[in-house]
Amino acid sequence: DALPIFAPRIGYPKPALLHSTFFPALQGAQTKMSASDPNSSIFLTDTPKQIKSKINKHAFSGGKDTIEEHRKLGGNCEIDVCYMYLNFFLEDDDKLEQIRKDYTSGALLTGELKKILIDTLQPMIMAHQEQRRQIGRA
Repeated sequence: DALPIFAPRIGYPKPALLHSTFFPALQGAQTKMSASDPNSSIFLTDTPKQIKSKINKHAFSGGKDTIEEHRKLGGNCEIDVCYMYLNFFLEDDDKLEQIRKDYTSGALLTGELKKILIDTLQPMIMAHQEQRRQIGRA
């Protein structure tokens, strides 16, 4: 606690700490994103159709094998890639907490969670692409 106060007094810069968190690959935290595997991540150049397809086909799920089992036991947000992405991109913390509760209780199914992520990412990426086009026109 004293170092930030006293370091400048004795000629040293204040200490700094940077914390970075990496996005997991769509196939799960145990795999790596790769430019050679276009299905390992969502790119800022992806179309809405590509975003939907990648999430629905390749996003690792923390859900159970059957609907009945998932309704009974719930999903695991610790390993579910869609939930991890929502943790980064969903700005409403209360909504994120409700999603977590619903998913872990089994009230929210994996397909529904994937749709929430798709509905969150598509407009965000489309807005980025439009802003990038505007810069190109300037």
